[in-house]
Amino acid sequence: MVTADRSRHAAPAPGWLAALQRAAAVVRRMIGVPDYDRYLAHMREHYPQCTPLDPRTFERERLTARYKATGSRCC
Repeated sequence: MVTADRSRHAAPAPGWLAALQRAAAVVRRMIGVPDYDRYLAHMREHYPQCTPLDPRTFERERLTARYKATGSRCC
């Protein structure tokens, strides 16, 4: 009887997946990538009466704010 090695094909454990997602979120914040899901959670918690921006508008506003700030240029 041949047994297959299931450990190579198993999905990551939920703890590992959550840790990986947190690490990815930290890296995105460090390099300045806007996090739309975090923004939505913030809006739901703090401003439930307001309509959140759609993803495209959110990204456009984040990029504008990032590059329009004085002192943000390297050259």
